[in-house]
Amino acid sequence: MIRPSVLVFAGSDPSGGAGIQADIQAIAALGAHPLSVITALTVQDNDRVFAVHPVPPSLVRQQAAALTDKVSIAAVKIGIVADLANAETIVTIVRELRTRQPQLPVVFDPVLASGHGDALAVGNAVRNIAPLMAIATLITPNLIEAAALCADAEGDNPAGQAASLMARGCAHVLIKGGHGAPDAAVLNQWFSANDSRTWTWPRLPGAFHGSGCTLASAIAACLAQDMPIAESLEQAQRYCHRALAASYVIAPGQRIPNRYAVIREQT
Repeated sequence: MIRPSVLVFAGSDPSGGAGIQADIQAIAALGAHPLSVITALTVQDNDRVFAVHPVPPSLVRQQAAALTDKVSIAAVKIGIVADLANAETIVTIVRELRTRQPQLPVVFDPVLASGHGDALAVGNAVRNIAPLMAIATLITPNLIEAAALCADAEGDNPAGQAASLMARGCAHVLIKGGHGAPDAAVLNQWFSANDSRTWTWPRLPGAFHGSGCTLASAIAACLAQDMPIAESLEQAQRYCHRALAASYVIAPGQRIPNRYAVIREQT
């Protein structure tokens, strides 16, 4: 059996709830193989971030080169990059990969801060990730991130924000509604040049650590298996909702998505 591989650029979360640990679990659960390139070492638990230490860009490149020189890459997922130098390094790596695979899908989760608002980058987080917009096939901001990324753009509605983001190079935008009104359903909205769609999900009680990582990685895993974009978005959201519904507790605070719930149901 050969599994398609997803190259992941993300920070390490020692709590195991978010970051590269979450990416690995979600990608494996959905039938692809995760290749992990660590961009930052974080000091955090399931609620708060206490420090972020970017990995030197040269080491990011070395990690990626050891993998891409041998393994065929079917998709790329980008999470926390921590600083501008790492973002620029990732752009270079992706462009090199696309000389061989022009249609290589890239899913970018533009994490600007933790759920509590703790910084996950050194310097200006919005400026740090700006170079990544041009290489992203899909960008998956939540409502707070979309507002921050489009603060200087005309219009503060999701359609206007999506148009602003697509003008910077990304082909597809999924604006997630998890940070919407607590008494309303979760509304996720997909925008592209030729299509758009909305999904409504029941809002689950509690708060979750790593839900955005889970969804973006699940989408990348689906795209790596040649699913069309609409089907990838649908399947990944169903998987993520199920993982959140089956979440568990490791300590007071945010719950951990159970990313293996689907595997147990199938076995």
